Amino acid sequence: MSDFKKILKNNFWLENPVIVQILGICSTLAVTNNLRNTLIMTIGVTLVTALSNFTISAMRNLIPRKVRMITQVLVISFYVIMVDIVLRAYVPDVSKALGPYVGLIITNCIIMGRAEAFAQGNRPLISFWDGFTAGLGYMFVLVVVAFFRELLGFGTVLGIQVLPASFPKWTIMVMPPSAFFVLASFVWIARGMQIKKDVNQTSQPSGGEKK
Repeated sequence: MSDFKKILKNNFWLENPVIVQILGICSTLAVTNNLRNTLIMTIGVTLVTALSNFTISAMRNLIPRKVRMITQVLVISFYVIMVDIVLRAYVPDVSKALGPYVGLIITNCIIMGRAEAFAQGNRPLISFWDGFTAGLGYMFVLVVVAFFRELLGFGTVLGIQVLPASFPKWTIMVMPPSAFFVLASFVWIARGMQIKKDVNQTSQPSGGEKK
């Protein structure tokens, strides 16, 4: 159980794939001007990462090392296609809005990174958990970015009017460049908190009391 808690803590915060590893940035530009689309997109990425990790881990002893990367891409592609089919069937408007970005989940560095760095050398259950928590860490960052972009750009949250009609909408917030500014601000704040905590911990003696 301690391993599962450690993986959750690392993937969600300490080694967050977006905040710390700076992966999956392209989708930040693509979908984060609408919170609903962002939620659905990140849920898809989370499921693909978790299921791909589980499948690759289960097959790891059967895959020749020379073709492991090709096999990983095939597995990831299968789950991305499943997600795309489900979106087209049940939320066609969101599928249309996301357009080609659903298919581009295949190229998300987070998915391939977790498959190669973790699933290839660990058991299926904990690999599934690693992929799932990595997806949650990715979702956390993109949802925060999308929340502020939609709120300031449209005055809404999940399509529901929150700010008064008199509030001047920030047109820049619905344009792709604003994703960089919002994300950079979020990374700056999050990394500052992490570094401050590390400094405080190292400044304490072994007895736990501050110097």
